[in-house]
Amino acid sequence: MKSFVKMVLAVMTGIFLMGILGFFLFIGFIGSMAVAGSAKPLIPREGALVIDMSTVSVSDQGQPGDPMSVIRSGSLDETITLRSAVQAINIAAADPGVKLIYLKPDGGSASIAQLQELRSALANFRSSGKPVISYVENPSTGSYYLASVADKVFMTSHPGGNNMITGVAGQMIFLGDLLDKLQVNVQLIRHGKYKSAGEMFTRSEASAENLEQNQVMVNSMWKSISTEICKSRDITPEALDAAIDNIELIFPEDLLSHSLVDGLLTKDELKSKLATYYMAEDFSKVTLIGFNDYVKAKVTENFRPKNKIAIIYAEGEIVDGNDSKDVAGDRFSRMIAAARADSTVKAVVLRVNSPGGSVIGSDKIRDEIALTRKCKPVIASYGDYAASGGYWISSACDKIFSNSTTLTGSIGVFGMVPDLSKTLKNIAHVNITSVTSNKHGDAYSLTRPFDKDETAAMQASIEDIYDRFVSLVAEGRNLRKEYVDSIAQGRVWTGDDALRLGLVDEIGTLETALHYAASVASPTADPSLDGWHIVEYPAPMTFGQMLVASFGNFREEPYVFAGKDLKNTVKVIEKWAESWEKNGDGNMFFARLPYEINIR
Repeated sequence: MKSFVKMVLAVMTGIFLMGILGFFLFIGFIGSMAVAGSAKPLIPREGALVIDMSTVSVSDQGQPGDPMSVIRSGSLDETITLRSAVQAINIAAADPGVKLIYLKPDGGSASIAQLQELRSALANFRSSGKPVISYVENPSTGSYYLASVADKVFMTSHPGGNNMITGVAGQMIFLGDLLDKLQVNVQLIRHGKYKSAGEMFTRSEASAENLEQNQVMVNSMWKSISTEICKSRDITPEALDAAIDNIELIFPEDLLSHSLVDGLLTKDELKSKLATYYMAEDFSKVTLIGFNDYVKAKVTENFRPKNKIAIIYAEGEIVDGNDSKDVAGDRFSRMIAAARADSTVKAVVLRVNSPGGSVIGSDKIRDEIALTRKCKPVIASYGDYAASGGYWISSACDKIFSNSTTLTGSIGVFGMVPDLSKTLKNIAHVNITSVTSNKHGDAYSLTRPFDKDETAAMQASIEDIYDRFVSLVAEGRNLRKEYVDSIAQGRVWTGDDALRLGLVDEIGTLETALHYAASVASPTADPSLDGWHIVEYPAPMTFGQMLVASFGNFREEPYVFAGKDLKNTVKVIEKWAESWEKNGDGNMFFARLPYEINIR
């Protein structure tokens, strides 16, 4: 018996030790993959730079590759920063080893603001005298917009080439009928007839004002995109609109006949064309350089100048507290204060890509921006969104650069508290009895509707916050308060319209904002930014932090809303209640965009 027990213990100990050893070997394997992935690659001395958007993942602020991608695919999925991508294209323009850029725009995930910045860099590359050659197979509005900057745009002649250039569109979802069926009473209180974020929960269709602002907005976005396409392709906007509206762009031959492409080529014919532009005898003499490798090899800092420009990336929903994923008010306030206290930081660029969110979080961040402006320049650069809370935090900046299609403004406030009393009683068959010391003690319990006095108190808070929002914008933008109120009311504008209205100062990219920040911080400094060290806040996560985070979030339970499933219905109610309880300490007012638009 003793021998048996010893054997069992020995086996268990062996299994335990093997498990520990296996874990460390696993960590070592993933770590070695990370080191290999981050090593500076060797690239050919000369060649054609290939930008394949299906393999290039761009984000405003890059992160190391997801460690779990090693498990899923055996390779590290890495993103590169938008600024690194733009820098690489600018470096390639002056690099005698880069003969041309071969652009494959299909299949990418870049947003329209990112595409605009990449397109601007490609236009700069063309001005160096080197060609950009695009090849499309299934062009969408976004991918063709990028492709159209090229000297020559070719399309596949293989069967199956499909056009998806259809303009700009967005869909609004309304849950009013569904929530009525579930007997959820959403109590929405707002200021601003265009402040439509809460309409999703209270209506079955868009209000007239919401429909109006969306139509104006998508028209403005399309005008900006189509104007650049038409300028590059030497066609009129009327001709492009007619071709799209009359569904005249069905087959590749249709794009050719409408001057949207310069030729239809098979893959072999494309190789022959590339050899011609490369000035090689045949394609076998053409050397290809991958864009990701080129970025890693070329976009480096050989020295770090003492003087710095800080980029603070406000990307995501604005929340209060210290959340590590979103734009958290307390966490970002500390970052801005740190940049202000650093005497080597001579200017700050606030890169905003946020639809807004918490009023408290937004106001904390804006206060820190206003304090920083007193001792150094603070310049705003807008990505896809700088709306509502995103505009709140940046309206105090010295100068605002926006993309032409940025969704901004949305100067308005709403508060929304669901009343689940009928849902609990009639759907979930749960009865609630409140015991409270004061008349309004259970006002925000979600288990009963507001009474008249409580509704009036909420409205008074909304009015006070709206007045502060308008006053801050008027002060920051040096505009009359009455004028700001007339263009506010929660209305969303594109960057082009915001420029006309005085909400932004200039249409420009992140690079434009950085160059301007350098010029005002030190007018005699090198305008190329070579004499500046660009530091980023928040600091990108290390590979180790990503690994820990990946283990914590490796598997998320999917959440499905099943109207007839009582169990799931109760989960919906519980999830919603938890969300509102989380914000229950006064943080129930929001300055947020009601939607997000992606152009593909």
